[in-house]
Amino acid sequence: MSDTRIIRRDAIFIDGQWVHSTASETIDVIDTATEQVMGRIPAGTSADVDHAVMAARKAFEAWAARPVTERAEYLEGIAVRLKTRQDEIARIITREVGMPLKLSQRVQVASPAYNLGITATLAREYRFEETVGHSLISREPIGVVGCITPWNYPLHQVISKIGPALAAGCTVVLKPSEVAPLSAFILADIMAEGGLPSGVFNLVSGYGPIVGEALARHPDVDMISFTGSTRAGKRVSELASGTVKRVALELGGKSAAIILDDADFAVAVKGVVGACYVNSGQTCSAHTRMLVPEARYAEAARLATENAATYVPGDPFAETTRLGPLASSTQRDRVRAYIKSGIEGGADLLTGGAEPPEGLPKGYFVKPTVFGRVNPKAKIAQEEIFGPVLSIITYRDEDEAVRIANDSVYGLAGAVWSGDEERAKRVAKRMRTGQVDINGGQFNMLAPFGGYKQSGNGRELGRYGLEEFLEVKAIQFKVAK
Repeated sequence: MSDTRIIRRDAIFIDGQWVHSTASETIDVIDTATEQVMGRIPAGTSADVDHAVMAARKAFEAWAARPVTERAEYLEGIAVRLKTRQDEIARIITREVGMPLKLSQRVQVASPAYNLGITATLAREYRFEETVGHSLISREPIGVVGCITPWNYPLHQVISKIGPALAAGCTVVLKPSEVAPLSAFILADIMAEGGLPSGVFNLVSGYGPIVGEALARHPDVDMISFTGSTRAGKRVSELASGTVKRVALELGGKSAAIILDDADFAVAVKGVVGACYVNSGQTCSAHTRMLVPEARYAEAARLATENAATYVPGDPFAETTRLGPLASSTQRDRVRAYIKSGIEGGADLLTGGAEPPEGLPKGYFVKPTVFGRVNPKAKIAQEEIFGPVLSIITYRDEDEAVRIANDSVYGLAGAVWSGDEERAKRVAKRMRTGQVDINGGQFNMLAPFGGYKQSGNGRELGRYGLEEFLEVKAIQFKVAK
């Protein structure tokens, strides 16, 4: 069961020290299963951002000059310390976000620690200089980076940004989501314990319109790396344009899973439902549109309904729970409104619905929901819901399936299921999206993650994530005649 402890963090982390914010206001962090206050953090200000950016700017030159092997050693030390606090951090994130504890331990904590190790190795192996003709091409850290991260994978998204940024030689100011910020504070503790030089990593908590916007417009911030909604990403881009800083955006998604007629439907439908419901649907790359041949709709609908029934909402600390609560009352109400919209729009409600799940009087729970015969243009098929809601859409042939999959303002992820891997690969290449899983292909930490269209720009993870934080310089030498 979730505990009732209130975690109080009364300071922000700037220039290697825990300091008080210039304002006295605080933000409550809410336990998603009990709806009770579980923590409090400072509501930072633009003045706090100025202080943090100044510290990062002062620390940049010395940090960038350190050998990359030393920077990599710091990352490895952070990874080790994260592992020693894995259970504590996982329990906190489960309370903040609602992901079942057994998944939080693996996905929310172990995975980011592993990612740090990968980043350290990549940095050691990366060629920061090469010769092209009579030019020396040098890749150098971009400078001070503002990182703005979301609540759904709070530590993973922080590490996916600050790991490569620090490895590249950049210094960082982090604004974690105010909904799920507590793991970031633990990370700052770890940074201090690990002896990271002052000013290299700074944390200012607070609200997006205050702290996030101050970072985005700040003239001494060289780059913003943002993960969140497309609406907020547009605002970040608008503010950042005033100083022409680099902007990397990882935004929303409405990913389609195309099940071709030669697929093993029992395996495919189970895989799609799982990819839709992971973290209660609070995943930007969730496969929320399942495209099936018209002739096999009845089979797909039955299998989806049966699989959805195995995701019973419950206490995220219980060993058997597969579907926890959503992250906030706002999110719960938003998802229920989408479900009502689907019903009103004429889609077939196969299971679930907008009513609260039985036996759960407290907590931000939503029933696992499946809609059938959804119009590809319907609101629930076009807009990101960010909850456990799956839309089944039928198609007549392969070309129509690809057209439906690409008929979205988003392009973050997708899937193809087929008995013929080469056929699946051909279809995957036609999908306008940043990642495609074939027959349940597993997530790869070395592969680039990011989207087309309004799912953002830039890439995270692997070598591609490291290169986001580097500038390219050409130094020409005179050629002897």
